[in-house]
Amino acid sequence: MSLWYALLVLVVGAERLAELVVARRNLRWSLSRGGVVAGRGHYPWMVALHTGLLAGCLLEVWPADRPFVPTLGWPMLALVVAAQGLRWWCITALGRQWNTQVVVVPGLPLVTRGPYRLTWLRHPNYVAVAVEGAALPLVHTAWVTAALFTVLNAALMVVRIRCEEEAMEALGRPPVRTPE
Repeated sequence: MSLWYALLVLVVGAERLAELVVARRNLRWSLSRGGVVAGRGHYPWMVALHTGLLAGCLLEVWPADRPFVPTLGWPMLALVVAAQGLRWWCITALGRQWNTQVVVVPGLPLVTRGPYRLTWLRHPNYVAVAVEGAALPLVHTAWVTAALFTVLNAALMVVRIRCEEEAMEALGRPPVRTPE
């Protein structure tokens, strides 16, 4: 395994920890304004899946001696960087409403700025997660990790998106953006 790949995975892990810091701060803000947390049942599975992605990237590449194939690795690295950019664009656009958990604050309008202004892209943050989850392992040809994450993440996103939409509807917020 290339040292730089291990460092890349560690940097992505550090980015995830930064997300948790932001999420905790935003959770305190949301709860102080009457925010309601939903979907606590699926959240531990999401944490496990994302932790497993990072571990799988390292564990598959090292013992299986997966090579770095430049024609695959460099485009996948570009996708990882693009996914990070999209993720932080989402976090910035949502501001204090962004969280790793499903938290809805009554009375707040649906965000329609940043990537959320694109009415044809309902869940841009989840696009970033899906792209990163497939691309990060493939930077160093960890195809088993990429495939497992993709399948498990797709199943989890069905649950997560349904949970988000039900939570928003329960508090009188429309879950779907309509073109302005």
